[in-house]
Amino acid sequence: MPIISTAGSRFADTVYADRLLRATAEAATRSIAALLVTPSADYEYLLGYRPPAMERLTCLVLPVDGVPALVVPRLEEPLARHAIGALADGIEIVPWEETDDPFQLVKGRLRGTLRVGLQDQMWSRFVLRLRALLDPAELVDASPAIGAVRRIKQPDEIDRLRAAASAADEAMLAITAERLSGRSEEEVSRRINELLLTAGHDTAQFAIVASGPNSASPHHSPGERVIQAGDAVVLDIGGTRDAYCSDTTRTAFVGEPPADFAAMYEVLRMAQAAACAAIAPGIPAREIDRAARQIIEEAGYGDAFMHRTGHGIGLETHEEPYIVESNDEPLVAGHAFSIEPGIYIADQWGARIEDIVVCTDAGGERLNTNSTELIVVE
Repeated sequence: MPIISTAGSRFADTVYADRLLRATAEAATRSIAALLVTPSADYEYLLGYRPPAMERLTCLVLPVDGVPALVVPRLEEPLARHAIGALADGIEIVPWEETDDPFQLVKGRLRGTLRVGLQDQMWSRFVLRLRALLDPAELVDASPAIGAVRRIKQPDEIDRLRAAASAADEAMLAITAERLSGRSEEEVSRRINELLLTAGHDTAQFAIVASGPNSASPHHSPGERVIQAGDAVVLDIGGTRDAYCSDTTRTAFVGEPPADFAAMYEVLRMAQAAACAAIAPGIPAREIDRAARQIIEEAGYGDAFMHRTGHGIGLETHEEPYIVESNDEPLVAGHAFSIEPGIYIADQWGARIEDIVVCTDAGGERLNTNSTELIVVE
């Protein structure tokens, strides 16, 4: 059974010790007395490894006051001790046998805690069991506390995001240097996966190839359609490198683009540049969305821009903060997110441009550095 994150991807043990402290401090400000975290990106963020999610309960019990405990199946104990290294000195590892009740072990470590935060991707079978067992304790969403820590990227995390973005740029340059016409979307998608790995990714997670009328579907699944002259082709690719994600989109056109498509694309390009230029600490996330949307709307394509302008990125491709009208959270240095406006004309064509950008004290830094000009391919 595969392990999602390996020891080679770990930061220093002191980084995880600091993350545990910051997570409990955030929980305390929200009157949460303990956090329960099962295998997930949150778990990996706090401990530096991610065991396989399975029906056997693995749970980090993180009290605001007291010693953290890691309740794990006996067969997972060697992995846990090896993976967390010196962190084990400050965490009680509690292995359980196949005939034990691990939920009782979790309850025992909570010692009557009356407000418990549950990690937001915990399996419902675990949540329901804990709700019954911990009654009358109040169970709340732990994501505001953990998310407050995760969404502000530290310099070492930004370095990994930058390396992942550079590798994705390399793969994008390689695929757009090849002939696309006469190949199916599936074939090109498989080739992109190969190129992502060749460029230094550990995993190739997705390669959207949407051609012709399919380019008007933002999350099109590559199929048997053969790319041909006169097609717009949206290429949205990404994977992981040292556990951190990449995600970039460029639009190509097979042959000389007609004037109406070229004009539409130039509107999109200006919108994406305006959103990137608007990034600065203290600016509400919604204002970045508005910067892109205003240009698209003024050009008459408002109804054709059907999604938010961006999403946070880190250990997950989609995480906080979200660059959307409903998010009035001020940006701070360390926020990393995509800027990816799109224009989609149903049954005809579509286009999208996506870069990963980090908010710095000086403004926005694009981690993807490829040109945003329309790519003409054969």
